[in-house]
Amino acid sequence: MENTENFESNENENVNFQSRLNLEPLRDSIDKIKAEMETVIVGQHKMIDQLLVSILANGHVLIEGVPGVAKTMTAKIIAKTISVNFSRIQFTPDLMPSDILGTSVFDLKKSEFEFKKGPIFSNLILIDEVNRAPAKTQAALFEVMEERQITIDGHCYKLQHPFIIMATQNPIEQEGTYRLPEAQLDRFLFKITIDYPNLTEEIDIINREHLLQNTGKLENIKAVLSASDIIKYQELVKQIQVEPNLLEYIAKLVVNTRENAFLYLGASPRASIAILNASKGFAAIRGRDFVTPEDIKEAAIPVLQHRVIVTPEREMEGLTSTEIIKQIIESIEIPR
Repeated sequence: MENTENFESNENENVNFQSRLNLEPLRDSIDKIKAEMETVIVGQHKMIDQLLVSILANGHVLIEGVPGVAKTMTAKIIAKTISVNFSRIQFTPDLMPSDILGTSVFDLKKSEFEFKKGPIFSNLILIDEVNRAPAKTQAALFEVMEERQITIDGHCYKLQHPFIIMATQNPIEQEGTYRLPEAQLDRFLFKITIDYPNLTEEIDIINREHLLQNTGKLENIKAVLSASDIIKYQELVKQIQVEPNLLEYIAKLVVNTRENAFLYLGASPRASIAILNASKGFAAIRGRDFVTPEDIKEAAIPVLQHRVIVTPEREMEGLTSTEIIKQIIESIEIPR
């Protein structure tokens, strides 16, 4: 009897509750980026978390909001905190695919065509007002967003890692906007919606602008991460543990969108993978090497809200995809 008690006591002493992954450098880097962003951006803490998770999960992000809520500014600050190649593309109704991808130009000296790379050949791409370009131009992004490569004139050009697109768009009800194709929307990891600031935040924004005088908003932003750091952290995030019952929970959430009577179009298997990767990212920025149901619930709305389509009847009643997804989350039992 004594031997058994001693064995149990020794076993308990040897239990190690420390994290199986060293997430401290990642957490430190995330905190530094947040500190840099908060010197310019007022509030919007959830949006900042989602943007950082999209980078860790190696996913593209769509930022939607009315003009003037700092969509472009946020993406530019993120770019300044990361020491990588950065390109900005302003989408317009007359933009052509070759303006983005590049084009073949005839070299008279060599008597042959030479490919001139477009602005998409970079690490971090800001596409401003993505929904102002027509469908032909949007289609040019399909291959590059999914496969991170471009095929032109029979040649395949691989893009350098990391490669992440941050696109901004105005609400589709506004003048001169196009609805993005479903196939393109499905390639964005997140859709982040930015609302107007509240009164306290509005006052803070005005005060900061008044104190800036002639100083540029981005002048003092420091780079925190390099390209190699991002690739290293992306590989680390992939190793975060997910229990089998949580994988089943993700599948139930996505399958329910296909069976929901209020939705005309449900989410694809790409959405399941997106929730998995995003929930790992949320766990990482909180210093955990395992995913919890709360991580999955936090990832579900920004992952799903742009991938599903509400039935016309419910849309006329004012019901949104976000509200339906919240109902789905509440209806499914949380794994224990």
